[in-house]
Amino acid sequence: MKLTNKPHITFVGINFYPEDTAIGLYTTQLAEHLQQQGFDISVITGFPYYPAWKISQEYHHKPRNYQEKYRNINIYRYRQYVPENPNFLKRIFHLLDFTIGSYFNLKNIKKTNLVIAIVPFTTDVWLASKLAKKHHAKLWVHIQDFEFDAAYEAKLTSKTAILFKYLHKIEKRLFQKANILSTISFAMLAKLKKKVTADKITYLLPNWVDSNIIDPNKAKRHPYLTSKKFKILYAGNIGQKQDWLLFKKIVEHCDPNEIEFVIVGDGAAKKEVLDTLKHLPQVHFYPPVSFKDLNNLLCSADMHILCQKQDVIDTVMPSKILGMMASEKPSLIAGNKKSEVAKIIEESEGGFYFSNEDFDEITATIKYLKKHPTVRKIYGKNAREYVKNHFDSQKLLNDFTQKIRTLLDS
Repeated sequence: MKLTNKPHITFVGINFYPEDTAIGLYTTQLAEHLQQQGFDISVITGFPYYPAWKISQEYHHKPRNYQEKYRNINIYRYRQYVPENPNFLKRIFHLLDFTIGSYFNLKNIKKTNLVIAIVPFTTDVWLASKLAKKHHAKLWVHIQDFEFDAAYEAKLTSKTAILFKYLHKIEKRLFQKANILSTISFAMLAKLKKKVTADKITYLLPNWVDSNIIDPNKAKRHPYLTSKKFKILYAGNIGQKQDWLLFKKIVEHCDPNEIEFVIVGDGAAKKEVLDTLKHLPQVHFYPPVSFKDLNNLLCSADMHILCQKQDVIDTVMPSKILGMMASEKPSLIAGNKKSEVAKIIEESEGGFYFSNEDFDEITATIKYLKKHPTVRKIYGKNAREYVKNHFDSQKLLNDFTQKIRTLLDS
């Protein structure tokens, strides 16, 4: 039977506006798009803290449970514990505090037809299922990151076997509660299907890029990248999933008189990475830029670089590569060659993908690209064309909206 009233959708996830990077950005854009399509939207979320791992200054004096409105979206926040130096145990406290505190915000939702849980956290599914059951609503689970698998692969804790076996059982039980589950890459979708029974509906909802926003024709030179040297940019989260030791080795091999590396971002591993690289004069650190300045930043580089740990294959899909490719600049990425990112780079011919062991090839490619601007231009154009064809924001968001309407009408 089709709904006759204006449908109501509730998002449950710790990251939301004003966070304008990573999961917070995508969840906000999902909510905004659905609100524009005629849905009533509510969000149960935390206080903004990412990627700095500090509660944003403008929220310091807000009450622990805080309600606000953003573009006709009702937001119900809980001030969660945020560790300054997040290790595995502190992340668990971070997760549990948000989950327990947000449970009491469920009462603010008076009606809803669909609840969308954003993972991470996996415990958001528990919150969302409670809310969906109360209102006889449908439950959609959208997975941006398999957090338990990622923690295991990144070796965030040494006590792995028994603990992760137990966590995966909890994860499977929670995922089974959903009417539909989605995730952001084909590799992650294949992993998801192994975690649920065959009758569960699964759906590919990749992250996206708006090529009208990331557009080199609209870009101006960003003040972080004004040097006349060959400028290699890393922009994004400074975390444990990146291979910073390989990055350091690459930097040390490059001539500081000709090549500079610019790191723009924040994250849990920032202090450690700063300590590792601060003695290298060709490396410059800057804080994250706002979303409105991202186009200028990405398009001002000569090339982009990303070093993923070899063990990280299909638990995450770094969305930063979409902006890198849309900037019409080539990307050099190191990581596991079985990853989906490797397939995207290969199919697009928009950059170069290497195993972490391919050090000589990596450094040779950097020197080659530095000397051949025409080659950089060809790879950059290929990259931009590929993301416009495969990761266009309007098409993906419209398809998502139609999928929701079908689910609600069923």
